[in-house]
Amino acid sequence: MKKNFVIDTNVILHDSSCIHQFKENNVVIPITVLEELDHFKKGNETINFHAREFSRTLDALSGDKLFNGGVKLGRDHGRIFLKLEQKLHDDLLLNFTAESRDHHILNIAYHLTKSDPKQQVILVSKDVNLRMKAKAVGMTAQNYTKDHVKDISSLYTGIRVEENISEDHINRIYQPPYEIDPAVLNAIKPFLPNEYMILKNGRKSALGTYDAFDQRIHRVDKTQVYGITPRNAEQTFALDALLNDNIQLVTISGKAGTGKTLLALASALERRKHYRQIYLARPVIPLSNKDIGFLPGDVESKLDPYMQPLYDNLGVIKNQFASSSSKNVKIRSLLEDEKLVIAPLAYIRGRSLVKIFFIVDEAQNLTPHEVKSIITRAGSGTKIVFTGDIFQIDHPYLDSHSNGLSYLIEKMHGQKLYAHINLVKGERSELSELACDLL
Repeated sequence: MKKNFVIDTNVILHDSSCIHQFKENNVVIPITVLEELDHFKKGNETINFHAREFSRTLDALSGDKLFNGGVKLGRDHGRIFLKLEQKLHDDLLLNFTAESRDHHILNIAYHLTKSDPKQQVILVSKDVNLRMKAKAVGMTAQNYTKDHVKDISSLYTGIRVEENISEDHINRIYQPPYEIDPAVLNAIKPFLPNEYMILKNGRKSALGTYDAFDQRIHRVDKTQVYGITPRNAEQTFALDALLNDNIQLVTISGKAGTGKTLLALASALERRKHYRQIYLARPVIPLSNKDIGFLPGDVESKLDPYMQPLYDNLGVIKNQFASSSSKNVKIRSLLEDEKLVIAPLAYIRGRSLVKIFFIVDEAQNLTPHEVKSIITRAGSGTKIVFTGDIFQIDHPYLDSHSNGLSYLIEKMHGQKLYAHINLVKGERSELSELACDLL
């Protein structure tokens, strides 16, 4: 039997094509959803794009049938219906008020359930509270999971450990041309492009990476970058990926204090001559639909608190050198000449991304669609780096399974232009590491 899926506004703002993801089942759009979408149609954010795109989709399906009998969504697909407001059901009056638009959506779904008990009605929302309310009155509710990563525990880390490697093979990777044939390692699983590895045998060890272009394992050396020295193998791997011009897309995940943003920024400064500009950006507010007007001052003053962590990382690099040193002066010059731009992600999205070293911090607060829209803007000679912690999410409608960073890691691993490193050990301080582990 076909199911009726009632769609919440936040699902459409997350994915304007969502109505095509329910196969042979029917899709119900409460009229309240259209009213809410109307408030999001103006603007340059991703949610504004989704609001406009969905409105255009509905307009193409326009006609009385949307309200009477529904419109077929395509071959092997169900119908889409628009449902007008109804009086708040008597069963809901005791616990819910008509002032909340969420309750209007809940009410439509509840009326559908009661009008035909044999027909299964499912409320789809990314708002956990609305799903809880639906379940409280005996309804079925679920999250929108089209772009979910199913198993976070097995998410690609970018690093593997190969043990019991013969001493001869390890010695060979330390000798010119500093590479070995991966076949000699007899690995159980095939190596992925730009996958990093620790080769060891109990007495000796070596760091390497698999180059899919020449199908060789190359040695990875610890390299100081703009005054920053890697403190562990994972950071060494991250710097290798960041400095490799053949790798155009890099993701670095890890908890606070592992050095994700610091390593990316230091690498960008090291490679600045190869790029027209360095962009360092982060999403300002989850979902990009909250007002920052309550903060004091002009626009720049309002945004400063959100950008401060990026300036802090830049300060760490600057402090490696005397104030009069050439590298310190160079950083100040890059800022003044706007060759190094630190800004909210919304301010950078519209710019031309040609020959840019583009770092996106806190990428776990982006949706999969936002990540895609950033990458697809990459022009010739551009390198894009996403950093973030998939378990530290501020976005109200995202989690470790549905955020853009997790989605990107799952979909991109194994591609020749992509590398990922998961940083495990915190290097900010012993206290920071203790807090991350215990609190």
